[in-house]
Amino acid sequence: MKILVVNPNTTASMTAKIGAAARSVAAAGTEIEAVNPAMGPVSIEGFYDEAFCVPGLITEVMAGEKRGAQAVVVACFDDPGIDAARTVTSIPVIGICEAAMRMAGFLGHRFTIVTTLPVSLPAMDGLIRRYGMEGRGRARAAGVPVLALEDPASGAVEKVRAEIRRAIAEDGSECILLGCAGMADLARELTAEMGLPVIDGVAAAVKLAEGLVGLGLSTSKVAGYARPGVKPYAGMLEGFAPS
Repeated sequence: MKILVVNPNTTASMTAKIGAAARSVAAAGTEIEAVNPAMGPVSIEGFYDEAFCVPGLITEVMAGEKRGAQAVVVACFDDPGIDAARTVTSIPVIGICEAAMRMAGFLGHRFTIVTTLPVSLPAMDGLIRRYGMEGRGRARAAGVPVLALEDPASGAVEKVRAEIRRAIAEDGSECILLGCAGMADLARELTAEMGLPVIDGVAAAVKLAEGLVGLGLSTSKVAGYARPGVKPYAGMLEGFAPS
């Protein structure tokens, strides 16, 4: 089985971390290919970055399917471009935010997403609603830029730890969701330290992808995820025109 893990930002060090987290939970016989696009933002913080990461993401999804990928994990907790990605391929496409929420639903009643900056909170709140988790989850920001997670001297990890402790004390949370793929390497250590499930969406998405592929299931093409109709695109996006 081959799973494509796409980090939608262009920071290669983060892609390597994400790939390592994915491989650490993959079953024997599952190949993980971790990639990032050549174009787009170096980090995804808010709606503007989300919009401009999507063309690069779509490019990687289509190329990965041609290389034999049987499922795709979109490794950004904003779940950017998920719907668009599902229209250009039949293989399952899984966002790490939805995967983490689904896993949390099996493990506890209430969860808190601990993300990076406050600019990401509206996106998190919207995804909680989209995935039917209102009343069960909330989001908090640790106040750290995404790329600070790549710098051990930044103090970012300690800020994440502190925000998790506040979530446990103030939210009554039974599970913590790490609200950035750049936190993927912290889940096991924090689970042991905090005494409750701390869920990395990358790992959760890989296991869900393995399940969908194992069941022989693919993305429905009946309506909303039907392939895009053939039409020309203009200007800089000409090369993205459906054909």
